[in-house]
Amino acid sequence: MENGTIEREIRVAATPEVVYEVITRPEHIAAWWGFDAVFEGSTGTMSRPRRDGSGTAVVPVSVVEAEPPRRFVFRWVQPDGQAATPENSFLVTFELVPEDGGTLLKLTEAGFREIGWEAARLEEYYRDHTAGWDEHLPQLAAYAAGLVRS
Repeated sequence: MENGTIEREIRVAATPEVVYEVITRPEHIAAWWGFDAVFEGSTGTMSRPRRDGSGTAVVPVSVVEAEPPRRFVFRWVQPDGQAATPENSFLVTFELVPEDGGTLLKLTEAGFREIGWEAARLEEYYRDHTAGWDEHLPQLAAYAAGLVRS
């Protein structure tokens, strides 16, 4: 099984400007992704109840690149108390391409192999993140399109 990079593309019936707001603003992130996000400059956290009911997952986030409305890149899932690096975190890239009055959103999440985890843990995170993006990207598209229709 290849567990290096997750890549997805989805078409969104909203302009890149709207989609960029949806992927970067805390009130929008909560609506489509279910995370409560708090940002101070280029760092922040995202939190939500754990799926297994065992409390709240709090995930640190470090913004690497922000080019409105075309590109948003962040690192996450680094160990508590450590700064995000290529060796200890995943890199998520959203690229927004104007297309037929809407947006082609290209998502890449990389860094799984670079983290150096044992195979079983790596496969668990890879499967979990793959399933998460497959669930949440359609929610993002529907939410953004709904903002335009409102």
